[in-house]
Amino acid sequence: MKNPPELNKVEVGDIFRQYGQAYRDSHKLPLVILKAMSSIEACRTAALGGHVDECDSCKHTRISYNSCRNRHCPKCQSLAKERWLQARKDELLPVNYFHAVLTIPSELNPLTLINQKELYDILFKSGRETLRELGNDPKHLGAEIGTIAILHTWGQNLMEHPHLHCIVPCGGLSKDGKSWLFPRKASKKKPFFVHVNIISELFKKKFLDYLIKSYKTGKLKFAGKITHLGQNTEFKKLCDNLYDKKWITYIKRPFGGPEQVLEYLGRYTHRVAISNERILKLENGKVIFRYRDYRDGNKTKLLKLEVFEFIRRFLLHILPNNYYKIRYSGIFSNRNRTKKIKICKELLGITKEKEEPEKPQSWEDLLFKLTGEDPRICPSCKKGRMVRSGELSPVINPPPKEQVIAK
Repeated sequence: MKNPPELNKVEVGDIFRQYGQAYRDSHKLPLVILKAMSSIEACRTAALGGHVDECDSCKHTRISYNSCRNRHCPKCQSLAKERWLQARKDELLPVNYFHAVLTIPSELNPLTLINQKELYDILFKSGRETLRELGNDPKHLGAEIGTIAILHTWGQNLMEHPHLHCIVPCGGLSKDGKSWLFPRKASKKKPFFVHVNIISELFKKKFLDYLIKSYKTGKLKFAGKITHLGQNTEFKKLCDNLYDKKWITYIKRPFGGPEQVLEYLGRYTHRVAISNERILKLENGKVIFRYRDYRDGNKTKLLKLEVFEFIRRFLLHILPNNYYKIRYSGIFSNRNRTKKIKICKELLGITKEKEEPEKPQSWEDLLFKLTGEDPRICPSCKKGRMVRSGELSPVINPPPKEQVIAK
């Protein structure tokens, strides 16, 4: 790869502030996308208001504008991720974990774009049931497993690529709830769950069964380039081709203990389509960003897109309103989580629970953990502490943003 162009610290918010209105003027967009764009444009600017801190020693002042907290905003996910991981810390079990990636074929991408909620629901349901059914099968395990499933909809080049990242413990709770069972082909040196081909075939069957059911019940919409799929013969042809195709599924090597699982989960849970760190330059109406080409030896390359095309691709991955992208099942399901995790820990030899749960960390503590910089210490004299001295009301049509700290 050639040396990357000189960095100019451009972010998604900068691109939206400069070109977002022109894009909205030329494209008809749903309300959920308009709200996401508006939030990202306003994030950490005077438009959302903020506060002023003053050093109690040297009187240095600092303005901090509020974050938008939109789940699609690249600037707002680091702290959200840390809070989520902190909440999961005591729920992980002292066993190896597997990472399964379940992907639907690219032929389904046009249908998914028009039927996001329906197709994403089918993806979650078929993925959950595939892993649960194989876990319950005595040939493989014969126990209730737990799954944390995370939806991603993008590839490195920002194009459509819907898939699930599933985190699964090595083993499960016996049907009578009295023992923890490990997979029959597993050993301490070579943990194993189910062969990837078995998972792939069952996942394909379940997904297509649910897809055909949705078609027959009239839940799918067809428009534009996929209007022809509304005809029975064309839809059947698509499904037949998908049945004959090998679906891509991965089972990645297992992690170690809970700490490694937390670190790995952090890479996937609160990702958005592209991080600001990958964007290198915005000039002459074009965006340049880094991407990893998995088809070419995992090489890092540069991609240059017209700014409207960059915005279009980013907006492909705005999820439907109130749609949950992280879901839990089995022993991790919300209904049974506390009770079943306690049973599993006891069966695995953890009998002593913490007397008091850890208190949630403040945003200042989390920011210090992420960056190594404590926002409570004066950046000027390095001795005094920054104390809140005033509030800033939101400003309509604010001037260009300043570099400020998250709140």
